[in-house]
Amino acid sequence: MLEFIRSDLAQLAAYNTQHTDNSQESKSSEILVDRVDVNESPYDLPDELKQKLSWTYQQAIENNRYPDGGYESLKRAIADYVNESANNITAANISIGNGSDELIRSLLIATCIGGEGSILVADPTFSMYRILAQTLGVSVVTIGRSLTNFEMDLTEAQTAIAVTQTPPIRAVFVVHPNSPTGNALTFAELSWLRSLPQNILVAVDEAYFEFSQTSVADELLQHPNWVILRTFSKAFRLAAHRVGYAIADPELITALEKVRLPYNLSSFTQAAALVAVTHRRQLLSTISLTLTERTRLTQALSQHPEFQVWESAANFVYLRLKNADANEKLATICQTLKDQGTLIRHTGNGLRISIGTPEENQRTIARFKKVSKY
Repeated sequence: MLEFIRSDLAQLAAYNTQHTDNSQESKSSEILVDRVDVNESPYDLPDELKQKLSWTYQQAIENNRYPDGGYESLKRAIADYVNESANNITAANISIGNGSDELIRSLLIATCIGGEGSILVADPTFSMYRILAQTLGVSVVTIGRSLTNFEMDLTEAQTAIAVTQTPPIRAVFVVHPNSPTGNALTFAELSWLRSLPQNILVAVDEAYFEFSQTSVADELLQHPNWVILRTFSKAFRLAAHRVGYAIADPELITALEKVRLPYNLSSFTQAAALVAVTHRRQLLSTISLTLTERTRLTQALSQHPEFQVWESAANFVYLRLKNADANEKLATICQTLKDQGTLIRHTGNGLRISIGTPEENQRTIARFKKVSKY
């Protein structure tokens, strides 16, 4: 190992972002690859919006100039969208990141880095909270979840906050609905978050809000220690452009802006996000089909006697083998499905399957039946 590299990095693993190129697979094989492993939208932007962006790139963007670093037009458009489910959100309540990942990293830098604090997460959950914290040298305190509905162990959470002193817990990260399990926050969990003191940051990740239609945005202005994270990578179909945004009290937004890298979004990415939020009715029109397909996939997978499948409020379903000690078998199922052309995610001691197009979902059901022999 190079001597100037931090010794603790040897214990960490990079986030696996390997993705299969469907077009290349099709050229080399008769197998049609269905990428239902990373919760993207299965639908690309409509041609007319691609053409609009093409015109913008050719006529309006100066490649020799830095992007607009203030994002005021995009912030105002996002605030207008947020106010469809909240009130009195303005551009001053918005910070924009290169995906939600950058915003999570900025929150950690603004609250915990330098030994000032640790974070609390409930596993299984979005793995980037832990990964980003560890790369910054921030301690991670982990609590468990119910095996029946994946609700956080709130007694364990309260104890962790009370006894963790070196460093104290400065931030709690939750996903609403959670990934990979798909469950929305319960009344008890929300009540606990509301009860937390204002010296603890509460980060509510609403990456799947458009599918759940469940948000805490209408409470945000009552809690200056809360921040909501959302993304354009899911329902808005812009995973390739990496756009996330935070909604929070202006004082917290100012802190995020201080640690944000300059020009963190390219001019073309800003244009794509502005087009997407402006044409949101059109882009979000596929959600109803995704929800219908989610029900169909859930019902089909539930027929397998060895698996337990949970109801989901997101654009994926989650299942586990009823034999809890079955990680090796799950890995085998994932690999066999991959060999047949269906990519799914083995995570949190279970399998997460994104909702694809009706055709993709039909192939997933057929291939899953073949693999698991039911």
